[in-house]
This record gives sequence, C-alpha cells and structure tokens, in this order.
Amino acid sequence: MKRVETGALAYYRNPDWSELRHGVFTRRGGLSSGPWASLNVGASNGDDPAAVRENQRLMLRAAQVNPERVYSCWLTHSVDALVIDGEARRDGPLPKADALLTDSPDTALVMRFADCVPLLYYDPARRAIALGHAGWRGTVRGMAGKIVREMRAAFGCRPADIEVLIGPAISRRNYRVGDEVACQAEAYFGRQAGVVWRDPPEGSPHLDLWRANQLDLEREGVTKLQTLEICTFENTRDFFSHRAERGKTGRFGVVISL
Repeated sequence: MKRVETGALAYYRNPDWSELRHGVFTRRGGLSSGPWASLNVGASNGDDPAAVRENQRLMLRAAQVNPERVYSCWLTHSVDALVIDGEARRDGPLPKADALLTDSPDTALVMRFADCVPLLYYDPARRAIALGHAGWRGTVRGMAGKIVREMRAAFGCRPADIEVLIGPAISRRNYRVGDEVACQAEAYFGRQAGVVWRDPPEGSPHLDLWRANQLDLEREGVTKLQTLEICTFENTRDFFSHRAERGKTGRFGVVISL
C-alpha cells in the first residue's frame, strides 16, 4: 500500500490497482473542527453539515471520481448487499446495507468508518468491484465471504480472480469484547481459528477483526489479500476511532470506482 498526500489530504491506495480510482482516506485535510477534525465525511454524528459536504467534495476530488455518480448506503451492521447498475437512482434517502457492488464504469462506491473494517474488492477479469463494512456483527455473520458470493452471483466472478484489500480498523489488542460476542465469533469461525484472544489465559476476550475477515475470505477461495494493518485506536492522528474517542468522533472515507 502506498500513502499519497495531495495538498493537506492524505490517503492510502494500492499501486497495483492503477486502473481503479480508489483511496482509504485519513482524517487529515478537511474543514471540520473539534472532535470531528478534520476530514469527517459522516453526516450523522453532530458535525456541521456544510463542513461535511465540503469534506466529501474534497475527498471525491482527490480520488478523481465523478461526483455525479457516487453511491453510498446507510450502514446498519448487517450483511445486506446492494448491486449498483448504471441506472441506479441517487436521489432520496440512502438505502440500508453494508456492502455495495458494481461492474458499471465511472461509478464510485463510498463508505464511512471509525474502527470497523473496510473491505475493498476488485476482479480484473470480470471488471467488477465491491466495498464492504464489517464491524463485529458483520464479521461474525460472514460479511467478507458474503460479498464474494454476491460477486459470483451478480457478475460471474471467480474467487481466484478476486483481489481484496482489508483496511485500517481497531486491532485485536485494543478490541476487548464481551463473552457473548466472543461466543458468536467462535461459533462461526471455530474455537481453533484464533480469532478470539484472551490475555492472560481465560481473561477478557479480544476479537481479531483482521484475522477473522481474512479467514472468511480464504474459506471462499480468495487468495489475493492485502491487509493495511493500521490500528485506528492507536492512530487517532490519522484515523477516527469510535472506541478510542468514546463515541464523539467523525468518520473517515473509503472510495472505489472503475
């Protein structure tokens, strides 16, 4: 992964995806202030709406995507996915989902994050992309693998062709969870999968979101994986973190377009 700085903005991109316009944006270079400083692109966390709109515009311009063909969704921690075609409507309220897929050129998929896992997919053979959001609920319900199956059904993608980038998220050592969450994770992945960590032994459980999503993708036959192992909790100068900042924070943006 390569860090790109353009003006005051900074974002990460995969140099191997030169045919895509994409970026995992940091929180740097925007207009918001206070706990939302500064490139907050989330509109439902108390920030000034005018600043959020300008932040979104700055992000889209830096990513060089068409602002007239941007699609997003209202994130609900589900495993619901939407296929965006060339005739999809952009007006009205955002649809509820946690994954977006398209094979339409010049169509940007956008989501917002603050500890949950960004999942970026690209199939160069079928010319299809997807963007997913996986918190603990989506992770233990198999969001990462669900997107692969959705790409197969919608576009005829083969898992061996799909390339996936797993973005910044809260790391295992900082993500303490309750026993109920740990049990759900072990029920889905298996106790021997190593997605739940206890330190000291039999102490409070911690969930490894990166490993869990990697494992889910590998089970679907995906082998081309990259993980940008930047912990949002430990890097609040660059990324928003809901847990580290106790819920009073913004959302960083992720963009991908053919």
